[in-house]
Amino acid sequence: MLLPHSPERRHRHPGRLRVPARAALAGIMYVLRTGVAWRDVPAEVVGCSGVTAWRRLRDWTEAAEGVWPRLHSALLTELRRADSLDLDDCAVDSSHVRAQRGDHVGPSPVDRARPGSKHHLVVDRHGTPLAVTLTSGNRHDVTQLMPLLDAIPSIRGLRGRPRHKPRRLYADRGYDFDKYRRLLRQRGIKPLIARRGVAHGSGLGKVRWVVERAFAWLHQFKRLRIRYERRADLHQGLLELACSIICLRRLQAAF
Repeated sequence: MLLPHSPERRHRHPGRLRVPARAALAGIMYVLRTGVAWRDVPAEVVGCSGVTAWRRLRDWTEAAEGVWPRLHSALLTELRRADSLDLDDCAVDSSHVRAQRGDHVGPSPVDRARPGSKHHLVVDRHGTPLAVTLTSGNRHDVTQLMPLLDAIPSIRGLRGRPRHKPRRLYADRGYDFDKYRRLLRQRGIKPLIARRGVAHGSGLGKVRWVVERAFAWLHQFKRLRIRYERRADLHQGLLELACSIICLRRLQAAF
């Protein structure tokens, strides 16, 4: 996997050779997949120490415009070019994860008020992650709906204007607020949100289930099942890297 425009520091009086970007990325992905502590990364296997991998994760996350969002956007563009992206029907949902101390951590209402965070995800009709955000565990899902849609990048790949919003948005009862239905309609998005107090069987689940499968894909990366990073931006970077890997797998399957 190539990192687009990854920043590289230059030193006037260099000492040891800088660890190659591919080796640093391999270290980051090793932690993402296995969930091990940074200090336990086997340097002889991945080609760099865990400390170096963490520092490179920090540098790439803090880079101007962020390396991870640009990587994710580039892969979404390739998916749209390959006609493997359906932006007409999208689905949104959130998932709780336990967390340690840090930014965007709060008492989880579904885990006995233990410290936790939330992953908010919007996917296309096939379950491809379009955007992911991180909040504290006590934030209501619906309050993050508009910021999540704002996080969808402008996706090119076909002739015409880039796409950055769905035509129809599916969501569960946690998003059942008329205020947000109006906000979606103002953006030209048709809200298809389950009503509270109505029996199951509306048929929305036939489309909305893909977001739950996308969370299963996302949480196959063990580092994301429990939030260990105290810095919210670093955990967000790992989330975006995981979304990029999922997009890359779908892109490879398209050929």
